[in-house]
Amino acid sequence: MCAHEWVESAEAAAPETVIKDAVGNILQEGDSVSIVKSLKVKGGGAIKIGTKVSGIHLLEELVDGHDIEAKVPGFGQLRLKSSVVKKA
Repeated sequence: MCAHEWVESAEAAAPETVIKDAVGNILQEGDSVSIVKSLKVKGGGAIKIGTKVSGIHLLEELVDGHDIEAKVPGFGQLRLKSSVVKKA
């Protein structure tokens, strides 16, 4: 076998990124989470501690450090950092 030959079994699968919440629980697509830190929202007040958010979407690429997208009650669709949520 030539060293330059391509073999399908030798192809390494891309490692899947694991996103963890503020306390270390692994988050999955569609999980429900609650906010653990009060968050200021530009032009919209603040999201209070304990606000429950359901049906999160995990982003494949970070957007300004945010790795979760979710619909927050009273604020609409927002991007959040996993460090400010915990699995409900």
